[in-house]
Amino acid sequence: MSRVAKNPIVVPKGVEVTLSGREVQVKGPKATLKAQLNEHVHLAQADGQLQLKPVQESPIGWMQAGTARAILNNMITGVSTGFQRRLQLVGVGYKAQAKGSVLNLALGYSHPIDHQLPEGVSVETPTPTEIILKSADKQLLGQVAANVRAYRPPEPYKGKGVKYAEEVILRKEAKKK
Repeated sequence: MSRVAKNPIVVPKGVEVTLSGREVQVKGPKATLKAQLNEHVHLAQADGQLQLKPVQESPIGWMQAGTARAILNNMITGVSTGFQRRLQLVGVGYKAQAKGSVLNLALGYSHPIDHQLPEGVSVETPTPTEIILKSADKQLLGQVAANVRAYRPPEPYKGKGVKYAEEVILRKEAKKK
């Protein structure tokens, strides 16, 4: 039985949740997001709160209700406040520059990398070695951050590469003679 699904979701002011069939639409000041509900989940809306329950009392129903609750909560948080992900570039000559919806990266290759950002994700580069990605969609933001990090993942000896700001790189000791 999912404990996550039992907690109601409080809908803040300025956020509108619309249910049509199995499709849920969340509209807020930052964006509008849509999601499909699983057939094992029932959504009830009352008094500015959303309550998710399984259609039938079964382990699969409770699992799906917990997952749906987490997704809806992330959607509501995203359209009201938004999400951001910070990346750091570690290495000599590694730098990033934002040009509209294109992120230009110099990561030690013989050519610069131009990463086209999808619609709904914005980028800032306050310093040449710091990247801030912002979006209302948490899943899309995480995927874009993972794609940028994949160009040059941090290596364990010097820690060079693209890393998340909160990530800790476990260092290996160099080979001794």
